[in-house]
Amino acid sequence: MNVEELLDLMEETLEAGTAVPFAAAKRVVDVDRMRDIIDEVRNNLPDEVRESKKIVNDREQILKNAHVESENIIQQAEERARALVSEQEIVKRSQQRAVEILTAAQTQAKELSRNATVYCEGILKNSEEVLARSVADIKNTRMNLRSAASRSMRGQKK
Repeated sequence: MNVEELLDLMEETLEAGTAVPFAAAKRVVDVDRMRDIIDEVRNNLPDEVRESKKIVNDREQILKNAHVESENIIQQAEERARALVSEQEIVKRSQQRAVEILTAAQTQAKELSRNATVYCEGILKNSEEVLARSVADIKNTRMNLRSAASRSMRGQKK
């Protein structure tokens, strides 16, 4: 029998029951017979109905599991976001440090270049002064030689 036929049989059993005096809406029915019919109805229910009944009964657990899983996903997403922000912060700090190092190196290079220029200028100035004194000494020596040669020539003419 299918479910529809069993429901019809239940209805017939209820109608066949004896009416209770002074309560027209109440009847005495064969309880064992009704239980047998209800068992038959349950056995003839499609598997999908039993499965959906099980799902309805398990919905609290399903909702709880879904909530726990969603919380885990949110937590993982927040941790990943913090890690990315941390990585970006590290990159930002590294870039700032690189700029600081580059600026310091450029400043030091300029200072070294200026010091080298001052040093070379000093060496060249000293060299120029030494050479100028040497040229002056050479001129004086030449003049002294000419004077001595002139004197010696005058002395020979006399």
